[in-house]
Amino acid sequence: MSETSGGWSRREFVQAGVGAALAVGALGGHSMLAAEPKKPLFEISLAEWSFHKAIGAKKMTNLDFPAKARECGIDACEYVNQFFMDKAKDEKYLKELQKRCKDEGIKNVLIMCDNPVKLGDPDEKRRKLAAEDHHQWVDAAKFLGCHSIRVNAHSEGSREEQAKYVADGLRQLCEYAAPLKMNVIVENHGGLSSDGKWLSGVMKAVDLPNCGTLPDFGNFYEYDRYQGVKDMMPFAKGVSAKSYAFDDQGNETKIDYRKMMKIVLDAGYHGRVGIEWEGQDPDETEGVLLTKRLLEKVRDEMSKAA
Repeated sequence: MSETSGGWSRREFVQAGVGAALAVGALGGHSMLAAEPKKPLFEISLAEWSFHKAIGAKKMTNLDFPAKARECGIDACEYVNQFFMDKAKDEKYLKELQKRCKDEGIKNVLIMCDNPVKLGDPDEKRRKLAAEDHHQWVDAAKFLGCHSIRVNAHSEGSREEQAKYVADGLRQLCEYAAPLKMNVIVENHGGLSSDGKWLSGVMKAVDLPNCGTLPDFGNFYEYDRYQGVKDMMPFAKGVSAKSYAFDDQGNETKIDYRKMMKIVLDAGYHGRVGIEWEGQDPDETEGVLLTKRLLEKVRDEMSKAA
């Protein structure tokens, strides 16, 4: 059979057809080439601390957390090691947790670690011990499919001394985590870590790609919370959306979420934003849902403005 038909080659005929289809699509007609769905400005995860009262009262356990996240319409979990402190090396337990996540369609994001030994201990041997004490949580987080562990940057001494000690402890831990492709991230969590300028200086001193921050909208105390988040965002590998109380319009009463999320997005961050409810009223589930609705509302507003 001839390669030509009416002066057109078969290749030219096919190319012309594709071009016509694209043109129809551009003019608002129907094309066989479907547009890719637009990615959200950010995705939402859930911090387990939101349910610390229920867990403390033994109304739920760490193993129940994935189902609770799904109940709240959230598909990603951020764990707290305090709630399964003796299970870091318990493969049977971790497999059960992993199974429950799979059953609920849950992704795991990170483990927040509050180990008793300080990564910034002034004593060199204790700093080394602290880094080694966190290895088990790096391993557990890797097993569960997380991208990071969150650690604390607590220390003693002058401002400069604490920065030096913390940077050294973080560097040791990051060097262990790097071959596992795991991040070590620091939250503003009291002491000098709640000083955005100080913590950003520590990040620069460590200067490793798997060392970063977890800016929390709360926990700044004597430091301006908006400036603090702005200081931390260049190093952020996660964001913690703290909430305490809501008004009748569904806005957080202590934190301007629109102002805060503009800082987050202006830094080029489009990852997970973890809900961390810490209020007294309403109950924990409703507090999480109120925070989720506000984040979704702000996301929709900013998406339309983009």
